[in-house]
Amino acid sequence: MSNIKSVNNINITDEDAYAEELYNDLILSCSKHVKVKDIKLIRKAFDLAKESHKGVKRRSGEPYILHPIAVAKIVTSEIGLGATSIACALLHDVVEDTEYSIEDIDHFFGEKIASIIDGLTKISGVFDKHSSLQAENFRKMLLTLSDDVRVILIKLADRLHNMRTLASMPPNKQLKIAGETIYLYAPLAHRLGLYAIKSELEDLSLKYRHPEIFDELVTKIEDNEKKRQLEINRFSLPIIEKIEKSNIEFDINGRPKSIFSIWNKMQNKNIPFEEVYDLIAIRIIFKALNRETEKAQCWQIYSLITDIYTPKPDRIRDWISSPKANGYEALHTTVMGPNGKWVEIQIRSERMDAIAERGFAAHWKYKGEKTSERELDKWIKKIREMLENPNSDALEFLDEFKMNLFSSEIMVFTPKGDLKTLPKYCTALDFAYEIHSEIGNKAIGAKINHKLVALNHVLRSGDQVEIITSNKQKIQNEWLHQVRTAKAKTSITDAIKAETKDRIKKGKSFLETKLKELKVHPSSRVFRKILPEYEVISKDELYSKIGSGIIKLDNLKKILKKNTKNKLIRYWGLQISKSTSSGKSKKSTEASKKESKFSYKNPLIIKEITENESHNLNMAKCCNPIPGDNVIGYKNPKEDFIIIHKAKCPTAIRLMSSEGNYIVPAKWTSQKFLSSLAKLTLNGIDRIAIASDITNVISNELTVNIRKIFIETHDGIFEGEIELYVHNVSDLNNLIMNISKIKGVDSVKRNEEIVK
Repeated sequence: MSNIKSVNNINITDEDAYAEELYNDLILSCSKHVKVKDIKLIRKAFDLAKESHKGVKRRSGEPYILHPIAVAKIVTSEIGLGATSIACALLHDVVEDTEYSIEDIDHFFGEKIASIIDGLTKISGVFDKHSSLQAENFRKMLLTLSDDVRVILIKLADRLHNMRTLASMPPNKQLKIAGETIYLYAPLAHRLGLYAIKSELEDLSLKYRHPEIFDELVTKIEDNEKKRQLEINRFSLPIIEKIEKSNIEFDINGRPKSIFSIWNKMQNKNIPFEEVYDLIAIRIIFKALNRETEKAQCWQIYSLITDIYTPKPDRIRDWISSPKANGYEALHTTVMGPNGKWVEIQIRSERMDAIAERGFAAHWKYKGEKTSERELDKWIKKIREMLENPNSDALEFLDEFKMNLFSSEIMVFTPKGDLKTLPKYCTALDFAYEIHSEIGNKAIGAKINHKLVALNHVLRSGDQVEIITSNKQKIQNEWLHQVRTAKAKTSITDAIKAETKDRIKKGKSFLETKLKELKVHPSSRVFRKILPEYEVISKDELYSKIGSGIIKLDNLKKILKKNTKNKLIRYWGLQISKSTSSGKSKKSTEASKKESKFSYKNPLIIKEITENESHNLNMAKCCNPIPGDNVIGYKNPKEDFIIIHKAKCPTAIRLMSSEGNYIVPAKWTSQKFLSSLAKLTLNGIDRIAIASDITNVISNELTVNIRKIFIETHDGIFEGEIELYVHNVSDLNNLIMNISKIKGVDSVKRNEEIVK
């Protein structure tokens, strides 16, 4: 055990006095969640944290102890956790940053708190040289989740405070942390039902990834605040009068859409701020008579509202009959308001609202919630399944985790009517493995709503699925490309490995029997003759092909008698080549280790370049950035060039999260002479001369060179693609605006896939 300091009778300095003031505020804020006897535990944790971080400053210049106090306050005030979690929040950096060990924490506070702190402590040991430190930290944190969900909740509070104080970090660190937040932590908060925290993390990430866009949206929202409030009041008044007459105790408020969700809608629909119609959502929170009447009261309020406003039939979301996997319950509808705009309304009981705001943490308050506990158990079970796969590296694990647990969900039914929740875009084969690995291994087809389909058929919510099996079915490698869930991929991989192992065993036995018949002892000399003749490079490959019947061994006696000198030279030449390649890889790895120490504190300036000068800059093929786009750079650790991505590119966001140390802030200078290739997709109502009008606007009015134009018409509708040369994104946006004004054109969008 390390040298344990006394945590009592600490001398108070001015900084200590300020920390004491914040501590007292923390105790006041947690009075609803903790008992008087628990204050002693919180005080003990505070004293140890204050002493261990004494003299340490954050980058902002503030005493470090202010950070754990702030995290503890988020844990209690914004998530609603109790004394154990508050103590862990105060101690969360002690083991990582000071001389105290997990054993010390165990000695002072017991096994439970030590276990949670261990989950929160970053790994500083050795990992696989190709893995990401952030990915390994995240994986370890999830390992502890299967024992105590509070690890994740405290980690989210820690991340939220770091994002709130991110301004003091250099630009490259801001990009890295903001990218990691939008890639992992915001979706994780959403998955746990922490919507307020999720929205703030998204907004703060946008603030540092796209500061100009963020500031512009904040200004526009503030400018519209008074008008929006008048619209809320005008819309809500008839609803208030109607519900009050029904003697229902309720509260109504207008919830503004988050900045990130507004920006996201603008991106997805390619529309300006002014065309985002649902900037607000009305939330009605009522006091239920009892637990049994909640659902009926939701529909009663829905009925009262639709007596006033016309509902949009395809926008009813019944999350009270089938709650989301994270426990979220509410009834959503969209109605036509008095000003001709659609307005979303959310109807919840007080219990539902507590769960919606605080997620799984609120479920502990309602211990009778069997459904919620069952869904939490299912979620943790899925995490365990992913963690138990020893073969995936950290980055592969991150992708699997994000894909399976952060994606939208669908609900499908078994033939007996049992409900199964799966990620969106899952296939019938995913469903088969969700039922049982043996069902998946033997699946040959499926019936969706009584109609026969292939195993790669993509499921939709509400489908009833029946899996058809056969004992003669064999696992196929192609199946790995037909499934989406980690459970299915792991099961298929395990089955393939087991089958391969069985083939190797069978093939080895068969070869040894054949050699014995020929009175030949299996030796390295024998295998040097056999392997090249059968065009394999290892004994296992030979055994596997013999075991599967690909290699028959009918000519084995003839092969053993042949002079194979020439083939041996060619064969071992291949091996030498591979060995040399391996040597280069090792050298490259050493170089990448040195390269990984680089750091760009100031933005990389992307100037006008000619083809001869552009050897150290590559434009990413996944998003095709052009001058004027908001961009970041990725310094490939194994190469001497930087890849430029659009900052909103999914690949860039993933790289910011998993390989943040290689991210380079970047921006364009003015681009006057060179042109970049861009692609537009457009559609609209067909009419005579529509193609001529489009080309005239592009070539004559805007003097832009067209590389290729393709327009196809069918059933009175036209669809087309145009490839053209532009100087920068401003010119491209101007072009899109002018084309969209042409009569008959309905939609013009930039296609960001690379143009070759």
